[in-house]
Amino acid sequence: MSALSTLSTTSPDLSAPLTGLLLTGGGARAAYQVGVLQMLARLRRDAQGAARTAGHPFPVITGTSAGAINAAALACGADDFDLSVRRIAQAWRQLRPEQVYRTDPLALMDVSGRWRMLLGLARLLVRWRRQQPRSLLNNAPLAALLAQLVPLDRLPQLMATGHLRALAVTASSYNSGEHVTFYQSAEAMRPWVRSRRQAVPGPIGHAHLLASAAIPFVFPATPIKRGDRLEYFGDGSMRQSAPISAAIHLGAERILIVGAGRVREPEAFAAPNAQGGEPSLAQIAGHALSSIFLDALAVDVERAERINQTLALIPEQEHRRTALRPLRLLVITPSQRIDAIAARHVDALPGVIRRALGHHVVGDHGAAAQASALASYLLFDAGFTRELMALGRADTLARRDEVLDFFGWGG
Repeated sequence: MSALSTLSTTSPDLSAPLTGLLLTGGGARAAYQVGVLQMLARLRRDAQGAARTAGHPFPVITGTSAGAINAAALACGADDFDLSVRRIAQAWRQLRPEQVYRTDPLALMDVSGRWRMLLGLARLLVRWRRQQPRSLLNNAPLAALLAQLVPLDRLPQLMATGHLRALAVTASSYNSGEHVTFYQSAEAMRPWVRSRRQAVPGPIGHAHLLASAAIPFVFPATPIKRGDRLEYFGDGSMRQSAPISAAIHLGAERILIVGAGRVREPEAFAAPNAQGGEPSLAQIAGHALSSIFLDALAVDVERAERINQTLALIPEQEHRRTALRPLRLLVITPSQRIDAIAARHVDALPGVIRRALGHHVVGDHGAAAQASALASYLLFDAGFTRELMALGRADTLARRDEVLDFFGWGG
């Protein structure tokens, strides 16, 4: 996909409340966000007409993990929202696993037979000591994809012309244990510091995106220089206690949040691996990743809703004396379980990954169900991503009236 070139000269709309966009993490699940963006672009065109849809509806864009990549790609096209969404959607529709990762040479060893593994143990240890793999998968291909998909050199001019106010991506430092928000803004903004989390201003590079999307254990940590020291960072969803915070600090008055998992899961909705029995390693890993990627958002949304309810009870004159303000949120998350969708596509994973997940036989649906939660983060395959994009479009269309009211489109 070619990089965006010349800037649009259309001025952004400054009359509307400052709108922020938050795209959360989830590996391949982030394809759902692209479907939501596609439908937003369509609803915007239908409500306002093509002549009025130049520019971008999100002056503040924040993202975490794979959501950080989508956020940065969207920010780099802030002068033309529709074109930017089309380019991102094209990339996700054509995505293949080998564009994102290659398996570590150690993982490529055939260990299907126990006796072969025992006979080759000495050779295995020698290779392990020589290679010292840092993760299950090597995400070097993703770096090349980012160079093509995310032309970050456009950001300064987009900010100078008023098309974009700020972009922020988050990562977790393995050295300090802190959750760090890296942000680039049109105007100087004072960094914020909270318990175990802080913000760092400066130009955002592809290394920040690789770090934010480095799923723990799966992808290697990414080195980023902070001041005079080098730190290693992993996925921004780790230790992220307040996902909405960055957009608020950057001035957003209303925020669209697009998640990669169901925020409020009905108790009666059984998971595909809920038939009981001892969990597999893949099932445990999928459960752990879901805790990292999905739980913090639900808690933060509930916190924001409670603050809004409290502010509504305060008399107007007292309210003016506080720094708190109501925050309007619109949260769009999948209406279906993504791991259930992933179970239909596990066979698209590279063979070595299927074996690692315990899915040895093509068509073995029981094994696919157990592996589906973890697989949903690694299924960078066009069949899976297209189905998620279609779900994102359908979920957004189903909430058409809420979307139009949130943005004030169509009067």
